[in-house]
Amino acid sequence: MENKEVLLTKLDKIHTTERGIDRIKKNLNLGCEDAVAYCKEKILDKNCKIYQQGKNWYCETGPIKITINASSYTIITAHVMKCFGDKK
Repeated sequence: MENKEVLLTKLDKIHTTERGIDRIKKNLNLGCEDAVAYCKEKILDKNCKIYQQGKNWYCETGPIKITINASSYTIITAHVMKCFGDKK
Protein backbone atom coordinates (compact mmCIF):
# COMPACT_ATOMS: atom_id res chain seq x y z
CA MET A 1 0.00 0.00 0.00
CA GLU A 2 1.35 3.40 -0.97
CA ASN A 3 2.08 5.55 2.09
CA LYS A 4 -0.69 8.06 1.36
CA GLU A 5 -3.22 5.22 1.02
CA VAL A 6 -2.80 4.59 4.75
CA LEU A 7 -4.27 8.01 5.50
CA LEU A 8 -6.95 7.75 2.82
CA THR A 9 -8.22 4.45 4.25
CA LYS A 10 -8.63 6.16 7.65
CA LEU A 11 -10.48 9.21 6.31
CA ASP A 12 -13.50 8.44 8.51
CA LYS A 13 -11.30 8.80 11.62
CA ILE A 14 -10.14 12.33 10.77
CA HIS A 15 -11.49 14.89 13.23
CA THR A 16 -10.41 17.96 15.18
CA THR A 17 -11.07 19.74 18.46
CA GLU A 18 -13.27 22.79 19.06
CA ARG A 19 -10.16 24.95 19.14
CA GLY A 20 -8.96 23.22 15.97
CA ILE A 21 -12.19 24.13 14.19
CA ASP A 22 -11.74 27.78 15.15
CA ARG A 23 -8.06 27.73 14.10
CA ILE A 24 -8.81 26.13 10.71
CA LYS A 25 -11.65 28.54 9.96
CA LYS A 26 -9.49 31.53 10.90
CA ASN A 27 -6.39 30.37 9.01
CA LEU A 28 -8.29 29.48 5.83
CA ASN A 29 -10.85 32.29 6.13
CA LEU A 30 -13.66 29.74 5.85
CA GLY A 31 -17.28 30.73 5.86
CA CYS A 32 -18.54 27.15 5.91
CA GLU A 33 -19.63 25.50 9.14
CA ASP A 34 -17.93 22.12 8.73
CA ALA A 35 -14.17 22.72 8.69
CA VAL A 36 -13.43 18.98 8.96
CA ALA A 37 -15.55 18.17 5.88
CA TYR A 38 -13.79 20.98 4.01
CA CYS A 39 -10.38 19.52 4.92
CA LYS A 40 -11.46 16.00 3.94
CA GLU A 41 -12.60 17.34 0.56
CA LYS A 42 -9.17 18.91 0.05
CA ILE A 43 -7.43 15.66 1.09
CA LEU A 44 -9.46 13.72 -1.48
CA ASP A 45 -8.49 16.13 -4.28
CA LYS A 46 -6.63 14.13 -6.94
CA ASN A 47 -3.83 16.74 -6.92
CA CYS A 48 -3.33 16.60 -3.15
CA LYS A 49 0.21 15.70 -2.16
CA ILE A 50 0.05 13.50 0.95
CA TYR A 51 3.11 12.46 2.93
CA GLN A 52 4.03 11.44 6.45
CA GLN A 53 6.91 13.07 8.24
CA GLY A 54 7.58 12.03 11.82
CA LYS A 55 4.41 11.99 13.88
CA ASN A 56 2.30 13.95 11.38
CA TRP A 57 0.65 13.62 8.00
CA TYR A 58 0.86 16.61 5.67
CA CYS A 59 -1.63 17.21 2.88
CA GLU A 60 -0.86 19.94 0.37
CA THR A 61 -3.26 20.99 -2.35
CA GLY A 62 -3.04 24.33 -4.10
CA PRO A 63 -1.90 26.84 -1.50
CA ILE A 64 -3.39 24.88 1.43
CA LYS A 65 -1.41 22.68 3.82
CA ILE A 66 -3.24 20.49 6.34
CA THR A 67 -1.40 18.89 9.27
CA ILE A 68 -2.87 15.73 10.84
CA ASN A 69 -1.54 13.75 13.81
CA ALA A 70 -0.61 10.28 12.51
CA SER A 71 -1.75 8.32 15.55
CA SER A 72 -4.97 10.12 16.54
CA TYR A 73 -6.01 11.42 13.08
CA THR A 74 -6.67 14.83 14.64
CA ILE A 75 -6.34 17.79 12.29
CA ILE A 76 -3.84 19.97 14.10
CA THR A 77 -3.96 22.92 11.75
CA ALA A 78 -4.56 24.01 8.19
CA HIS A 79 -3.15 27.13 6.64
CA VAL A 80 -2.34 28.88 3.39
CA MET A 81 1.30 28.37 2.50
CA LYS A 82 3.31 31.42 1.69
CA CYS A 83 5.09 31.43 -1.63
CA PHE A 84 8.83 31.93 -1.78
CA GLY A 85 9.54 35.61 -2.02
CA ASP A 86 6.31 36.79 -0.36
CA LYS A 87 7.01 39.93 1.63
CA LYS A 88 4.12 39.32 4.09
